[in-house]
Amino acid sequence: MSAIERAALEEELFDLSNTDENDDSDTEESTASELYSITSYGADIEAEALVKRLKKEQYYVPDFQRQYVWSKTEASKFVESLLLGLPVPGIFLYKEGEGAKHLVIDGQQRLKSLMFYFSGLFKESKFRLSGIKTKWEGLSFDELDEDDRDRLECAVIHATIFKQDAPAQNMDSVYEVFERINTGGMKLSPQEIRSCVAYGDFNTTLFKLNKNPLWREMYGKESVRLKDIELILRFFTFRAKLDQYKSPMKKFLTDYMVEARNLDVDELKKLSNQWEEVIKKLHEAVGKRIFRPSGRAMNVAFFDSFSVATSLRLGEDPNLTSEQVEAAYHRLGENADFQQSILSGTATSSSVNTRFSLAIESYDT
Repeated sequence: MSAIERAALEEELFDLSNTDENDDSDTEESTASELYSITSYGADIEAEALVKRLKKEQYYVPDFQRQYVWSKTEASKFVESLLLGLPVPGIFLYKEGEGAKHLVIDGQQRLKSLMFYFSGLFKESKFRLSGIKTKWEGLSFDELDEDDRDRLECAVIHATIFKQDAPAQNMDSVYEVFERINTGGMKLSPQEIRSCVAYGDFNTTLFKLNKNPLWREMYGKESVRLKDIELILRFFTFRAKLDQYKSPMKKFLTDYMVEARNLDVDELKKLSNQWEEVIKKLHEAVGKRIFRPSGRAMNVAFFDSFSVATSLRLGEDPNLTSEQVEAAYHRLGENADFQQSILSGTATSSSVNTRFSLAIESYDT
């Protein structure tokens, strides 16, 4: 085995060692459970107008949405299609409230390619069309002749714009649309979708808390699919809504994230303190290999139940010692009923109720 092959294998094994065990959110079917009342309409929008709205952030792509991945050649071919007058795929936009803000559900790569070409820059270098075989090869936007520039500015892209009228107080339809159409070459994880459709101050806070050095020791390297972010969300959701849990898990987490989307500064600070406090106590008591009963992967169900139970106990007893936490952790881990509740069917109401009840009781023994 070559050094390169060995390094690749080691990286693959490292990734596997940081995979969440019993991750119940990815295996569920669609969360759609009721009919939606949606207002939608189509609009043909000129390229120049699209770019202006992007620059003014009337049409916006959240910072945490999957990044722009097109190469210059792919972007160039899209621009060339518009110059040639060819039809191109439409875009999907979600209208927020009564203002001008629209969330880009599908079409990020196309819209950003246009914006980059109009601005003249592609990843900090001059954007000249490349990889095409027409007369525009090697030309930047400002080097096009006037007729071509006018034709590109007036090129039309069809937009489907929708808004959920009912059910009220959630964004289920946005999640469903995003999950069904914005998959690219790889299906988006539930948390990647949440970070887009429920983008706001709470989401920003989750990403900040994910940088906690003690948490990074416990979890491992940052997950490119946001699995670590989802665990933090689980902690807050169950801490706030445990008595309201109803499967599917995916919808339970999404509903809370939408509800908490724009918490005020004081509430976010309170949540941050809860997270920092419990992670510090867990790290002191058990160490970085915590929540790994099988020795390798972090068990999600073990994590959410015991971390929430510990946080609740800290709320009652700020003087809770590391020794008390360690004793409760080991008692719980040796409980046969708890072991069963974290190994299969972890998203069912009965399993959730069992493991959380036992986790809370572990501090009373």
